[in-house]
Amino acid sequence: MTSDDTRMSDALYRRIERADWARLAPGLANPLTEAEVVQLRGIGDRLDITEVREVYLPLSRLLSAYAENTKRLGAETAAFLREPDSTTPFVVAVAGSVAVGKSTIARLLRELMSRWPGTPRVELVTTDGFLYPNAELERRGLMSRKGFPESYDRRAMVQFLSEVKSGAPEVRAPFYSHMRYDIIPDAYVTVRRPDVVIVEGLNVLAPPPAPHDIAVSDLFDFSIYVDADVAHIETWFVDRFLALRQSAFTNPNSFFRVFADISDEDAVTQALGFWRDINLPNLRENVEPTKHRAQLVLNKGEDHVVESVLLRKL
Repeated sequence: MTSDDTRMSDALYRRIERADWARLAPGLANPLTEAEVVQLRGIGDRLDITEVREVYLPLSRLLSAYAENTKRLGAETAAFLREPDSTTPFVVAVAGSVAVGKSTIARLLRELMSRWPGTPRVELVTTDGFLYPNAELERRGLMSRKGFPESYDRRAMVQFLSEVKSGAPEVRAPFYSHMRYDIIPDAYVTVRRPDVVIVEGLNVLAPPPAPHDIAVSDLFDFSIYVDADVAHIETWFVDRFLALRQSAFTNPNSFFRVFADISDEDAVTQALGFWRDINLPNLRENVEPTKHRAQLVLNKGEDHVVESVLLRKL
């Protein structure tokens, strides 16, 4: 981080160290069991009950408070305008690099936020569902750019979120299979006007492609960026790839079945190739530059544990 970046961060955010953040939840009971935490944990992540209690429980309470107050403001605005209250779902974004743990965090926040009285109905949607199908990516010559902004159907994503924020009774998003590495035709994730919608993905905080376009982030009420040192993320990516060889890749239907039986040395070489040729450039060019657009940044250390929190000043 440059000195200019540091000054900007200090101007925009409160920096809260891990120990201070953990003190914000002394009276909050952890609603999850150790077994539930294990089920929510992604491959390679080291999430445990302590991390949930000290980091994500207070975060979920803060998000629930934001959602409740936004709903209250919506009701007061409707009363001022002498209109029926038509407050729409509170939308939370979770952004960050591949392998940084954002999927685990999104799943965890869905479970935790749903335990608070003001936000009992929480849905999770990943932006993977808005990737173009592989056949379309092949047609456009974008298979090697999968995950880059141009590989997503941005219009469909904006349309989906616009309908959510308009209060539509039912909105559907395409379903993406990580096993098949592709969109599944005629399969959908259906959102029926919950209290909160969590949207998780790489490029959700990206600016619009043109000045007159709507940015996906324009439709968020709160956004989180999961940050870590690039060297650590590379290690996590390789470790996850090696772990998947022993699990998901062994499935005959897996797109990555070809990597299940290669040697450890070849697997490391393959993973580093994917990281350095695709994921690292995407992180540097498109994902990392959007960090300052988030309301809250979670800074992770080498062991996947959150070390500090940056919360944007109001």
